[in-house]
Amino acid sequence: MTTLLYVALVLLIVANIFLLYLVLYKGKTKTTASYNAKDVGEFYNKQTDNFLKVYGEVIQAFRTTDVSKLLAYQMEAIGFQKGQRVLDAGCGVCGPARYFAKHAEVTVEAITISQDQVDKSKQYIRQAGLEGSVNVQQGDYHHLSDYYDSDSFDTIYFLESFGHAVNHEQVLGEAWGMLKPGGTLYIKDLFIKEAAIPSLEDDILREVQNINKAYRYNVADLYQILRFARKKGFIVSKLKTIDIPLEDFENLTISNDFQELTGINKIENLQEYVFPVDFFELTFTKPWNALEYGNSRYFLQNLFYMQVHNRKQEEL
Repeated sequence: MTTLLYVALVLLIVANIFLLYLVLYKGKTKTTASYNAKDVGEFYNKQTDNFLKVYGEVIQAFRTTDVSKLLAYQMEAIGFQKGQRVLDAGCGVCGPARYFAKHAEVTVEAITISQDQVDKSKQYIRQAGLEGSVNVQQGDYHHLSDYYDSDSFDTIYFLESFGHAVNHEQVLGEAWGMLKPGGTLYIKDLFIKEAAIPSLEDDILREVQNINKAYRYNVADLYQILRFARKKGFIVSKLKTIDIPLEDFENLTISNDFQELTGINKIENLQEYVFPVDFFELTFTKPWNALEYGNSRYFLQNLFYMQVHNRKQEEL
């Protein structure tokens, strides 16, 4: 009897640990948010003036003190070519879009869910004399095909806007459809931090939930995003931390200023605060799947494409 009770107790403990793991794992890797795109739009309609007071016209938390250095860094990292047609998904008030149009000589289509940001962007574009080089509209980047033609962009980029996606996989799929073969998708954003020690896991997940609630965000799991992108067919061209020189780094104090101004997700005790995210740059490439391009650097991916579509190697 004692042995049976002991076995039953052990099984109960194992079952509870497994259930706890499932709860934590599910919470960490979920890809759909508890809000919708309309909620994000309402948030920015209400808060954009406050963002402008603190952040200026480039609404990104991970930044340089001199924001022009950040934009120059991003222009190089994205790899624009003169004359390209590119898409700024979640464009804010088009601060980066205007910089890239002027300095990289690209045409930027820009989309934001916030009508207030559209109105402000149009004013800034007009003042900069960039009508025709930067075109902005109100819309939901979960449904890019409602606004743009397929296979029509050389590059699509998200600059701390991808995290507002209600469904990350859907957004990646829409970006795929809008890119030309050979086009690139660039994402600079925050991702859930891996706990250095297990006891920090709960703290990290709690703070991620606070960010999501406060900013209508959906902080992504890096591994899920890589899986979704690879499943869609993207080539993972680059995954790296953001190499801003330390002397230029703003150190995220600007986020504290915004919290002080608005009271949004205000951190009362920074010394005990567990920072719950990492910032990364991801670059994905939409490969040429046409078999005549089979001898390209994406040869192995094209072999896989042939297997999926039952094509013969002689066709390469």
